[in-house]
Amino acid sequence: MLSPITNQIVQLFELNGNSMYGGEAVTQLEHALQTANLARQEGATDSLITASLLHDIGHLLHDLPEMSSEDGIDDIHEELASVFLKNHFIDAVVEPVKLHVQAKRYLCAIESGYYESLSHPSKTSLAIQGGVMNDTEIGEFENNPFYKDAVSLRKWDDMAKDPDLRGPDLHEFISSIESSLIK
Repeated sequence: MLSPITNQIVQLFELNGNSMYGGEAVTQLEHALQTANLARQEGATDSLITASLLHDIGHLLHDLPEMSSEDGIDDIHEELASVFLKNHFIDAVVEPVKLHVQAKRYLCAIESGYYESLSHPSKTSLAIQGGVMNDTEIGEFENNPFYKDAVSLRKWDDMAKDPDLRGPDLHEFISSIESSLIK
């Protein structure tokens, strides 16, 4: 029997997962499945696979338009997601989700060519999410024990926008979700 939060997550994806992923050529569900599958293919832990699956669940929790970033609105989806997840999941899930937007800002600051590799929608949202990190922000980010997981998640996030890639079924990740719950 599935936990109530797992059932709620499945329902959220069933109800809202077919909305487009903010200017990209994939749906929210396709993006989530591709991201989680990339994590799984790289041998990530169940908690990081779950974080990868749920990193953008905040987009399914608000009623802003799909293209809100194009209108200069930061939907703070990472904050919505972390609030939604924190009472149910271990920190190894919640923290990378909470930090994945900061990880984009971080990578733009420390990795040559990263900014240029971002999609147009991701560059647009970066501008309203705080832009490239400064040295102080870099130090603060690196002090979080989950920053490396957030960076891995961010890189999978960036690659998970392929309209021609058929990801696995959501139910293939149920065991990872269930094993990442607070006991």
